Amino acid sequence: MNPRKTLHAQSKPYAKDHPLRSWWFIISTTVLLLAATAATLPVLPMAGKIPLAIRLLASALAGLLSLRLFVIYHDQQHHAILAKSKAAELFMAIFGIWALSPSSIWRSSHDHHHAHNSRLRGSNIGSYPIMTRDQFQKSDGWTRFNYLFSRHPLTILFGYFTVFLVGMVVNPFLTDTRKHFDCLIALLAHLALAALLAVCFGWQTMVLALVLPRFIATAMGSYLFYAQHNFPGVSFKDKAGWTFEKAAMESSSHLKTGPIMGYFTANIGYHHIHHLNHRIPFYRLPEIYRKFPELQKAKTTSLHPLEVFRCLRLKVWCVESQRMVGVRGL
Repeated sequence: MNPRKTLHAQSKPYAKDHPLRSWWFIISTTVLLLAATAATLPVLPMAGKIPLAIRLLASALAGLLSLRLFVIYHDQQHHAILAKSKAAELFMAIFGIWALSPSSIWRSSHDHHHAHNSRLRGSNIGSYPIMTRDQFQKSDGWTRFNYLFSRHPLTILFGYFTVFLVGMVVNPFLTDTRKHFDCLIALLAHLALAALLAVCFGWQTMVLALVLPRFIATAMGSYLFYAQHNFPGVSFKDKAGWTFEKAAMESSSHLKTGPIMGYFTANIGYHHIHHLNHRIPFYRLPEIYRKFPELQKAKTTSLHPLEVFRCLRLKVWCVESQRMVGVRGL
């Protein structure tokens, strides 16, 4: 990269949407998601009775496709794609309600997250909270419990309820009813859909068509939220020493995946580049990564079980050693 220009400035040529390409990804992913969801039903008009093993596979596939569409939704909310399309805005508003991440709370909390990435103060909005070791040691038992609960592996695994239903739907609506009225719509729509599936097809189909896909998508999404900014080697700053580009390169991970998970995560693993310039469409992230060696020097993690364990064991920020550590022995 040209050292005379900032990384952000050099990324701008890639922050251009190709509307037809964006619509193709939205429509193709939606069609595949609808097809996978249909295959979770016990009987289809053209296929007859569907074996349970096929329905289970279709349910898991629907979960992964839901994750992919959620990342595409995330891009549209950033206006990285289809920024001027009213049709895309309407479609994604409906998707946000379906995905238990309504536009009102997602856009406000996520924009805050981008503006405060890697800061010790204010970074808890739209992300997992960060306490220093001293803060943790001086906190009372209830504060410690809440902090550790929010970062616990089971809280992430059951993100369907903890991160999404409670964190993105119930709590925002109770906090500001007018501003987050779409959260109530999301909750009622979700419950109505679950009831409709259970009444029309039975509880098993309700689980396969709705609960299991949502569980997979939200568990993966919750972990991606976590690992993107909680990984070995991550750096946090307060006012002194904080810069936008340092936050992108030192406090946002490059989560390496193979081509299959790269597809289902819609390239969100290139998270350091996304934080460098959130207007770069998800399908152009690999392109700019390959183009500039500087972007290949980011701190990495992966979905390997050992790497997941290494990320999950990190709890508090140690100011003295300038690294994230666990709480055992504190």
